[in-house]
Amino acid sequence: MTTTPILILGGAGKTGRHVAERLRARGVPIRLASRSSEQRFDWYDESTWPATEAGIDTAYLAPPYDPPGLARAGRFVRKAAAGGLRRVVLLSGRGVGSPGREFEVYHAQLELENAVKDSGAGWTIVRPSWFMQNFSTDFMHAQVLAGELRLPAGDGAEPWIDTEDVADVMVAALLDERHTGETYSLSGPRALTLAQVTAELSAVTGRPIGYAALEPEEFVIEMVGQGASQVEAEAVRDLLAVIRNHRSGHLSDGVRQVLGREPRDFTDWARTTARTGVWTS
Repeated sequence: MTTTPILILGGAGKTGRHVAERLRARGVPIRLASRSSEQRFDWYDESTWPATEAGIDTAYLAPPYDPPGLARAGRFVRKAAAGGLRRVVLLSGRGVGSPGREFEVYHAQLELENAVKDSGAGWTIVRPSWFMQNFSTDFMHAQVLAGELRLPAGDGAEPWIDTEDVADVMVAALLDERHTGETYSLSGPRALTLAQVTAELSAVTGRPIGYAALEPEEFVIEMVGQGASQVEAEAVRDLLAVIRNHRSGHLSDGVRQVLGREPRDFTDWARTTARTGVWTS
């Protein structure tokens, strides 16, 4: 276990904030770095990199999801490792490097994984499925509030995972070097189509929520119209294409491997989340 602060890049994100909470609760020193934190960090401003990595030997890295951002994350890891970074725990994506993922965003994720492996630092790579929390934050949250998920996932299924489970795995990897050199694939305990997801959300919110299976380019047009960049919209389209093409319905046992327990079920997560009022418009 490290005695220097653990760097958390992406500390305000879906997984990073839970990782930070857990480390603080254990009394582990951390350094949060983002555009808005006291320690300012910007993937696209390399002048912010040296102060961010100074004196750090362990880092949790939650990179951007678009190809240009993933490339920047690889560059950061290489520079940080040359400067003394000893351990990296990387948030990647389930299925990276597998067939059926011939999209730029998946190639960029694989290149980042390889950059981490080749950096000279010890590494653990965690590849979770899509997060349950996508439906309670960001653009999918807005769609739930509007009463209709509008996504290009067809009738494919995904074993959605709770970010709390992901964070527990990340903390274990950060604090126990026995996980060095391991790649873990994580998923929830059962796969759900988006039609099944909306049925679950309808049940816990008490109001009808539908699913419109958009064509991929129709989705990109809508996302760009809502303020996303073309690159971001196309990256999300391609990530969802794996569900659409029925390549992501299988289960993974990484949570059980690392934690010795089963991951949380979608129904339990949805009921608990509904009680917070997040879906009350």
